[in-house]
Amino acid sequence: MTYYHLGELIHEQAIKRKNKTALKFQAPGEEWMDMSWSVFSEKVMKTARAMADMGLNPNDNVGVYSQNMEKYLVTDFAAYANKAVMVPMYATASPAQVSYIVNDAKIKLIFVGEQFQYNNAYKVQQETTVLRKLIVFDRNVVLKSDDKTSLYFDDFITTGDNSESMALVSARLKQLKESDLATIIYTSGTTGEPKGVMLTHANYIKALKIHDIRLTNMSDKDISMCFLPLTHIFEKAWTYYCLYKGVVVAVNKEPSEIRKTIKQVRPTLMSNVPRFWEKVYDGVKETIDSSSGILKWLFLDAVKTGRRHNLEFVNEGKRAPLNIRLKFFLYQHTLFYLIKRVVGIDRGNFFPVAGAPLSDTINEFMQSIDVHIIYGYGLTETTATVSCFPDKGFRIGTVGTVMPDVEVKIGENNEILVKGGTVMTGYYNKPEATREAFTEDGFFRTGDAGRVTENNEIILTERIKDLYKTSNGKYIAPQMIETRISEDKFIDQVAVIGDDRKFVSALIVPNYELLKSYAQEQQISFGSVEELVKNEEIIDFVSGRVELLQSQFTSYEKIKRFTLLPLPFSIETGELTNTLKLRRKVILERYAALIEEMYRS
Repeated sequence: MTYYHLGELIHEQAIKRKNKTALKFQAPGEEWMDMSWSVFSEKVMKTARAMADMGLNPNDNVGVYSQNMEKYLVTDFAAYANKAVMVPMYATASPAQVSYIVNDAKIKLIFVGEQFQYNNAYKVQQETTVLRKLIVFDRNVVLKSDDKTSLYFDDFITTGDNSESMALVSARLKQLKESDLATIIYTSGTTGEPKGVMLTHANYIKALKIHDIRLTNMSDKDISMCFLPLTHIFEKAWTYYCLYKGVVVAVNKEPSEIRKTIKQVRPTLMSNVPRFWEKVYDGVKETIDSSSGILKWLFLDAVKTGRRHNLEFVNEGKRAPLNIRLKFFLYQHTLFYLIKRVVGIDRGNFFPVAGAPLSDTINEFMQSIDVHIIYGYGLTETTATVSCFPDKGFRIGTVGTVMPDVEVKIGENNEILVKGGTVMTGYYNKPEATREAFTEDGFFRTGDAGRVTENNEIILTERIKDLYKTSNGKYIAPQMIETRISEDKFIDQVAVIGDDRKFVSALIVPNYELLKSYAQEQQISFGSVEELVKNEEIIDFVSGRVELLQSQFTSYEKIKRFTLLPLPFSIETGELTNTLKLRRKVILERYAALIEEMYRS
């Protein structure tokens, strides 16, 4: 197998695959369009030449501030052809976040998506001497009247049609090296200012190699939905792997439209965070719970049969008894098919999941209804995957087996330490932070606590920085508690409180629609969401559900008091990172008064 520098990858695929579909994307009228490998390669080369014509040099940092688009991927590979470095920014990033990255990485050129990104980037351009030019993907963006430097992408790519830029790009393509820096991806900054993770082409190539060894059940017959932001290392590395494998990549532009677009595309593959599957689980469970009689019995029997067939036999490398095989075949082509068809995953091959803890209950349930989840663990600093489920022989309760050629050991405070060809070269402009991130023998400190089983599987316990110590001296892992409590369909988000406190409490964001329906069924009157979450009957109802969910916890781990919130945690308010992780410091400050109220005697 030949592994190409990312600057060459698309062109090599175009030689081999020519007019086969490389990308699917949505036209302005929401109609899905196909882009062939030949056209993809041509657009990348045009963009690369335009970059060279504009004065882009090898090792220059290029920003991209956009939602997922086919032009986003074209821009990535065009920069790599010029030996330049891509610096992605989340489409939801604020002007302050963009400004920090622009100034830290000395970005002169940013490719922006739509009006929101353009407005913010233009504001940053006016306030810094670093940023000189914006290239706008969306032709419908209205440029500022005093903007004399920005260009629309379609106009920009025509500027490189000259012999000088063609020769320059051709020369750079001949000089590509695996040691070239490919991306600087800034972390979310949950515990301080963001750090730019430097990943080389060698890091990405190593990621391709180890995934080839682990993921043996995918081919160019697959189609992958690109749903997570391409700024996220999980989606970026996964999409690059799909392109390397010749998998068709369908680019989902608007995250809020995924329920519709997934049914249109019906992908066989899709990387995602647990939040997506929590919603699917809630929907299926609601259908089962609201059924009655023979239909409910069939649902329950189907799940039981699927669990036995897939987890007790197939996953163990055993042939299931004939009666179980027959029942599973029946359910696979009836109930399971209908459930998956409603979601849009009826053609599913497998679905990589990572980025946050996935409940064992949900994981087991999805495997039981024949949704093959590949659960894994990784970080931006490790080019995503450190471990993931093998096709067979995985263990619920772990985050999979350590990837081939990746070395993992456990350090002080049970910290997971990683070494291998996918580990970053360091943090951009932060030599001291880079030194602190590695042990003396060259292992990267993940900041995650866990253990490794005798079968080389990783069991995560907690983010070390997130561990709470109660005033009674007991350590608790908030993420573990939050993951368990979030299994309840009436609970949408949970933030556990407990550091230096005498007991554990929580701020809970309920599923407002389900809670409203319950209140109406019970004839509980309310005039607003604020009234609903303060209603004593509602609080008692949620309290009972919370108590049942934490029956396996020790006494000091149990949530003793909670407050229902009338508004969800969000990226816009700063309570969530762009990867939907809780910003605990912000939450503690914003809800300080409510938290103190829970600890008053």
